[in-house]
Amino acid sequence: MRRRAEFEIETRLAADAAAVWKRATSAEGINDEMRPWLRMTVPRGLDSLDIDALGPGRIGRSWILLLGIVPVDYDDLCLERIERGRGFHERSTMLSQRLWEHRRTIVPGDDRGCTVVDRIAWEPRPPIPGSLFRPLFRAFFRHRHARLRRHFGAASV
Repeated sequence: MRRRAEFEIETRLAADAAAVWKRATSAEGINDEMRPWLRMTVPRGLDSLDIDALGPGRIGRSWILLLGIVPVDYDDLCLERIERGRGFHERSTMLSQRLWEHRRTIVPGDDRGCTVVDRIAWEPRPPIPGSLFRPLFRAFFRHRHARLRRHFGAASV
């Protein structure tokens, strides 16, 4: 049984990479992407989740709240790599996942636009195939990318 699963999603946006980076790595931007279904809390002891203000390493526990109210999971955030203005690699554990990896890369385009690429990998804590979570996680990241397009506009191909 293969427990680890993954997928990738990308979206072209009609905004420059710097503007997308600033929003997509702030608590306000992260939570806007997740709305209305989920919200993440800021780990205890931090003023914000602004990745530009943090360094690599363990950040702390962020609670995942269904509809912004009901705790349904937590993310024990750990940033492996931060390439300011370009991307990050989160490798964390969750209550539901033994491994949660989120790599986000923002690729500047030739014009004013950019491309956001999310690579997601996970391994469930229960002894079940990770692929069982793929439809849920894929739908959630499609929602996040739709929220990004709503905020920045979609770039023409």
